[in-house]
Amino acid sequence: MRLLVWLAALMLWLPAGVLANTCAPRIVSVQAAPALDGARPLTGWVNVTLPDTWTIRWPAHGDSGWYRIDWERGCENGEPVALGIDGISVAGEVYNNGDLLWRDAFLVEPLSRSWNVPRWWVLPESGLQPGVNTVWVRAVGPRALGPGLRGVRLGDPSTVAAQHYRSEWRQRTLYLINAVLCGMAGTLFLVVWALRRNTPAGAAYGWFGLMALTWLIYLTTYLAYTQWPWPDSITRSRFSMVAMVGYVLSACFFTLRFGGQRLPRVEQALWALAAVGVGTAVLVPDDIAGRWFGRVWQGAMWVFIANCLQFQWHAWRPRTEGRKTLHMLLALCWLAVTALTMTTLIPGVDRWNVARNWAAFSGLLVISLVMLLLGAQLMQRVRSVERFNRALTKGVAEARAELAQALEREHAHALERTRLQERMQLAHDLHDGLGGSLMRSMALVEQAPQPLPNERVLSLLKVLRDDLRQVIDQGSSAGAQVPETPVQWAAPIRHRFTRIFDEMGVTSKWDMPQQWEVRPSALQCLGLTRLVEEALSNTIKHSRARHVHVQCTQPQPEVLCLRIEDDGVGFDVQAVKNAGVSVGMRSMAARAERMGGTLEVTSGGAGTVVSLTLLFEKIAPCLNDQGADSNPSPTDLSHLKFSV
Repeated sequence: MRLLVWLAALMLWLPAGVLANTCAPRIVSVQAAPALDGARPLTGWVNVTLPDTWTIRWPAHGDSGWYRIDWERGCENGEPVALGIDGISVAGEVYNNGDLLWRDAFLVEPLSRSWNVPRWWVLPESGLQPGVNTVWVRAVGPRALGPGLRGVRLGDPSTVAAQHYRSEWRQRTLYLINAVLCGMAGTLFLVVWALRRNTPAGAAYGWFGLMALTWLIYLTTYLAYTQWPWPDSITRSRFSMVAMVGYVLSACFFTLRFGGQRLPRVEQALWALAAVGVGTAVLVPDDIAGRWFGRVWQGAMWVFIANCLQFQWHAWRPRTEGRKTLHMLLALCWLAVTALTMTTLIPGVDRWNVARNWAAFSGLLVISLVMLLLGAQLMQRVRSVERFNRALTKGVAEARAELAQALEREHAHALERTRLQERMQLAHDLHDGLGGSLMRSMALVEQAPQPLPNERVLSLLKVLRDDLRQVIDQGSSAGAQVPETPVQWAAPIRHRFTRIFDEMGVTSKWDMPQQWEVRPSALQCLGLTRLVEEALSNTIKHSRARHVHVQCTQPQPEVLCLRIEDDGVGFDVQAVKNAGVSVGMRSMAARAERMGGTLEVTSGGAGTVVSLTLLFEKIAPCLNDQGADSNPSPTDLSHLKFSV
């Protein structure tokens, strides 16, 4: 009696949900049998545990197999019963007590793909019977792909539906999110690689973009509902294995490039292994494809794990420049992925068990974390470029300030040199112009047989005044005009000196060409004028000559020759040069050098000859489009090059 009381109290204390579970459907047994012609077999049934792959039990059998799930209701209370299946490999159909619940669209090649598609149904009450009920599942697929049945569950609709949505999230939604992320990452980083392929980090971006796209291709073979565009399941699996090999190869090269590793032999080995894997996946015969697909897949995974482990040493080893944070973060990412990958490689872990399959998480983890790392690296480089630009801008500003100061100093020096040159020019002009006039006036006074009358003296002073005005007006002669002809150039000089020569009883001869072959510049014309004045002044002062000959010729268009000759007593040119007492000769030599000419003075008992040669050299830029000489401005010196 006391026992009954305790049992009653316990039933009152237990939650209603616990009591309700006693009415939940219960699976009695799960059996499998091969089907040779697709029909439901009558014999050969063996007990199995789901998830199941029948090629492990019947290696020589393929194409079709049946599963029998016997179950019974816990309570005959009319509560609805739901059936859930995690997937059928590769395609299939489902019956309840002989009534068809669902069937794939294609049960012959090219097969529909239901191996990773969870489904659930509410079993019709009309199809249920008291006691034991039976769910029949037919699985169709090539032996190479491991046909079979994944997890099966029975229960109330709400419970089965909740389990279905969890399975769908793990089996499809996560992979779909991963595929979208891979497509975005692959496209983005291939664009980044195209823009930065010549930079040290460009290769890492390119390999990651290729890694993301090959994983996307692999996921498309995973998520597809049909075999299209592949003709059959084996061909699709071959393509999937090639994509997997490409993904692992890209991941390895991305790791090497991201870490700045240069391992030529390792890279050669990777290319060789990839070639072997692709060749095996493409060329292996259909009847043994299953075994070799598994070996290619496992080999690729072990290569990937080896790559992850070697990077641990690279990222964490001590080095003089210090460890890089991004390398250590990638090493941690690879370590986590290695742990997840090992769950699919450890013997005894069933790849059909959704609860223990972490492939979806590992792929999503890899793409997400590596995107963040590359994004962080890219931002670091962008910030580095911004810092460099700021430093460059500052440096340019400082350089401009220094250049401005240097230009100011150079400008000051140039002004000083200009003032000095103007003083020297003025000194030469005073010496050659006014000085020459003074010498001519002194010679007239000295050689006059009697004192000159006031009118004559006043005339000489007016000439000196005019020469002084000429020196003042001409200055450096930068703005002077070049006479149209040599005759016009020589006319003022001839007028002044012929009058003096006539008074001194000296005959003069002037030979000038009618036209310029090549017109000299204004500065050259002034220089020629001063040189002639200085030479004739020296003749008047020192030579005691009776005849003077001034000649200007242009034997060639590029050559101008000026010659002043007298029949005076002459002098020792070398002695005068060594003594350094002749201001006039130094002045003529300086002027000839400034004009770019060659000055030669010869003297002896027969007289003195002063000759100047100017060479006008044509320069390539002065040629027009047709190759003919262009006509430069007569006052422009940039087109002329003189030889001394």
